[in-house]
Amino acid sequence: MFTINRENLKKSHQTIWFVIDFLMLGLLVLNLAVIIFDSIYHFEAIQDFFRESLPAFYNVYQPVHRNFIFYDLIFVSIFLTEFFVRWLYAVWRGIYQRWYFYPFIHWYDLLGCIPTSGMRFLRVLRIISIVYRLHRYGIIDFTRTRLFQFLAFYYEAFMEELSDRIVLKVLSGVQDEVRRGSPLMEKVQSDIIYPRKDVLIGWISDRVADLASQGYIPNRDALRQYLESCINEAIRQNPEMARLKLLPIFGNQVRGTLEEVVGDITAHVLNQVMEDLSSSRNHDFINDLVDALLPDPSQLTTQQGTVDTELGQRQGNEVLINLTLEIIDAIKEQVHHKRWREQL
Repeated sequence: MFTINRENLKKSHQTIWFVIDFLMLGLLVLNLAVIIFDSIYHFEAIQDFFRESLPAFYNVYQPVHRNFIFYDLIFVSIFLTEFFVRWLYAVWRGIYQRWYFYPFIHWYDLLGCIPTSGMRFLRVLRIISIVYRLHRYGIIDFTRTRLFQFLAFYYEAFMEELSDRIVLKVLSGVQDEVRRGSPLMEKVQSDIIYPRKDVLIGWISDRVADLASQGYIPNRDALRQYLESCINEAIRQNPEMARLKLLPIFGNQVRGTLEEVVGDITAHVLNQVMEDLSSSRNHDFINDLVDALLPDPSQLTTQQGTVDTELGQRQGNEVLINLTLEIIDAIKEQVHHKRWREQL
């Protein structure tokens, strides 16, 4: 059960109204309980049960049942009195812009006072409004109650199942559109990806620079030794290089010099390439690469000819379609994951 926060009750400076809220909450719960019981008591089998098993209770409650409208009017008079008192208070404090706004805003309070079976259960809304007001001011915290946690858990489970089915239906529809050759992929490429090509180039350039600096530079010496060992082994396995040994006097020296020169050149070229990639100088290279992979849609028919262009465009579209389908499949797989089952 929830507890009353007395400190917030004192800080609110509305203690009297919150006391009235608690009193009205108790009366509403009692009134609804009596209404439900009297509705059940209408059945003759229930009356026969009380007549035979609990004759004392039957004799006391039978007059109440016959004049139930009168006893309900007692509750209604209390509810109406509280309603008009709050209305006068709202007019006096100017809570609303017009004096007649209060009954329209609290329509459920007014209609719930009508003593008919259809209107009586609007008093449930009044209970909800009182509990919500007490919770909003921090007087009570019903989110800690077991009932709220139970209802919140199954509400979240229901909403997750419902939303997952909707999302899966939408994603499956998108996949069908893509497979049927919808112009979606051309729109994605021409209207979404290409206008953001500069942003894409900048992001790829930064990622390549980070990977080159973090992956190559710390391991540069080890990679150089590995390349030199591979080059030396390749030179030893090369039959043309093996003939250098046949040279008199300088054969082994020439072969060793060639191994060092080739190793140094290869390591220097690799080092220069990786340093260029790890610096801002890689931007032009990435720009050319993206231009080759993502040509300007307005210039597709003038680059190499209609046939080659259409073939390349078709192949690019197939790659983009397959990539899109795989991405959607991954999203659908994630949607299938049920978080509420883990909590359960």
